[in-house]
Amino acid sequence: MKSYFTFIVLIIFIKNYSLSQTPTTPLNGVSASDLKLNTITTALPFLSITPDSRAGAMGEAGTALSGNSTSIYWNTSMLSFAEKKAEIGVSYVPWMRQLTNDISLSYLSGYYKVNDRHSIGGSLRYFSLGEITFTDNNGAVIRNDKPSEYEITGAYAFKLSDKFSFGVNGKFAYSNLTGGLVVGGVNTKAAVAGASDLSFTYYNKDAKIGGTEGVYVFATTINNVGNKISYSENAKRDFLPMNLKIATSYKANFDKYNSLLYCLELQKLLVPSPPVYATGSANIASGKNNDIGVISGMLQSFYDAPGVVEVDANGAQVQNADGSYAVYKGTRLKEELSEINVATGMEYWYNNVFALRTGFFYENKNKGNRRYVNFGAGFKYNNLGIDMSYLVSVSGKNSPLANTLRFTLRYTFGDNSSKSSL
Repeated sequence: MKSYFTFIVLIIFIKNYSLSQTPTTPLNGVSASDLKLNTITTALPFLSITPDSRAGAMGEAGTALSGNSTSIYWNTSMLSFAEKKAEIGVSYVPWMRQLTNDISLSYLSGYYKVNDRHSIGGSLRYFSLGEITFTDNNGAVIRNDKPSEYEITGAYAFKLSDKFSFGVNGKFAYSNLTGGLVVGGVNTKAAVAGASDLSFTYYNKDAKIGGTEGVYVFATTINNVGNKISYSENAKRDFLPMNLKIATSYKANFDKYNSLLYCLELQKLLVPSPPVYATGSANIASGKNNDIGVISGMLQSFYDAPGVVEVDANGAQVQNADGSYAVYKGTRLKEELSEINVATGMEYWYNNVFALRTGFFYENKNKGNRRYVNFGAGFKYNNLGIDMSYLVSVSGKNSPLANTLRFTLRYTFGDNSSKSSL
């Protein structure tokens, strides 16, 4: 099926993924419990699409899961604690099938443990937007194109001790959304980015809760730290989806046949929040300028939420005596906290052969409104593993993410030192 969009609609769709919903509550006389829609958008959002079915079935909480080939996306430092010598995996995700049937993400990844301390890996991510028909303002067809994006990643993990590991990724991303189309006399171009991921893991395989033995993991990552990009020479450059993740998990081994894993993850974009501007002016009423450098933007993202500017009975913004604008008390902090996403999931394994999974992902309605429940299952036979997940949106009937399916096939090499789910 062909998707017919104008150039402008295409760019808006790619950069925002149509995940936001406008709140209907009036903001005249708001309290600290009410916030305005202020979604943070980035370039190359395909870098943040979960590629694998295991984490995809567990609320997309994959940072503290056991090491496998998709750890290169989630947390490379976990490769140091992978029990297999090597693994290769391939995943396929039909994307936004509520809107069209020709958008998809493909992901190929693998790792190899050189020795007890050093592990290496790599991955290739390919995102296809299907076939797009570019039209002019009058609806006349300019040409058909097949926009696409891809990312190549190299990974390295170093085991600091029996319980600590550090990981680093280097990646190259390429995004060609326009095919060099000239729009309004402006030449467009493909965007190119270089980025890196840093990860750290604490891994305790001898943890106990009560009398139940298990494995405890604490992990943190910073992803997609790289240059800002644009699709034309003179356009404002946008941040990559730089992300901080803090996660923990505990796997309880009840006996040699049954185990249950629980994971919890907090995620935050390290990208500045858009400020609130004075009515009819380019002056900032609240918040901070978000057109800044990468490192400055990462730091600023922790304290720049604008909150809600006070308005009078006529809806006009209220100014203080010194010329600054009044902001409702508590809304800055509340908005800053609303930028933290929560992902949580559970995984049950029987005899290290069959797995059932479920999870939940929450994002504030004013920051994107992605809220969904995930389900999935996995099957393992010898060195072959198959996983599948399904997403049920709870943020609204028209969510473009509803009914998302993910499929993953993995093959491992080398013997386990002990039984454990992948």
